[in-house]
Formats: sequence, C-alpha cells, structure tokens
Amino acid sequence: MDFSPLSRYRFRSVWDVPAPPAAVFAVLERAEEYPGWWPQVRSVTPLDDTSGVAVFRSFLPYELTVTAREQRRDPAAGVLEVAMDGDLAGWARWTLAARGHGTRVVYEQRVEVRLPLMRRFALPGRPVFLANHAWMMRGGRRGLRAHLRPV
Repeated sequence: MDFSPLSRYRFRSVWDVPAPPAAVFAVLERAEEYPGWWPQVRSVTPLDDTSGVAVFRSFLPYELTVTAREQRRDPAAGVLEVAMDGDLAGWARWTLAARGHGTRVVYEQRVEVRLPLMRRFALPGRPVFLANHAWMMRGGRRGLRAHLRPV
C-alpha cells in the first residue's frame, strides 16, 4: 500500500518520572494494564505472550485499533519495542534511563496511518491529529506518574 507523506507520523515524547527505572519498566512492559492508568488507552486484549490488540481514543471522535507484536524487551537496556499493524502501521519504542532520583522515559513512534478517515483529511487535519496525539501523551505521562506514586 502506498502512503502519502502526509499519512506518515514521527513522534517523540520525553517524560521525567519520579520512580526508579526498574519500577517504570515493570509498569510499561504490562501493556494489558495500560487502560488502568492511561485514560486514552481504551483496551488492550492479549493475543499471546508477545502480542495483543490495543484500542486508543483521545479527544477526537474516533478510535484507532492496532495489533502490536513485541520486537524487543530488554530490561538491562531499558528498551521495549513493538511493531504495529492495523489503523496504524509501524513501530513504537520506550527507552528508559536513570535520571537523578527518577527515570527519563523516551517514547518514539514511526507510523503510517491506514484509517480511511484520517487519510482523507490528511492535509487539513494534520495539526488536529498532532494535537490529539499530544493530548494522549500528556494523559499517559500524568497517569504513569500517578500510578507510580508511593502510597
């Protein structure tokens, strides 16, 4: 399938989390639990030990469904990476590193949009789609920080 450059997205988000890398990694590697702390992740249904189907929705009135398959899980390097197929095709990666008394979390994603509605409105909708993604990532950062907060 040939994708227009306007249907390709590169994202990078950096979060500073006041918890040690091992604790952050333990949360991030359990994707099926994301809906419990990340409001925009509506569901994650495991297919087997290394793949699952995830449904996302931010402030725009549409959902994105992807099948994610683990490509790399390396606790020593602090890296989690998945390949994605479905409404988005590409990959996403978490990279964690100790920073002060906490963790610097870097989320990177390279995807091509396959959802027909988003492809149809690729040019006029791009700024809104980017804002929608930024809103989702803010929700994830807040949720992760709250989830890891000691009781």
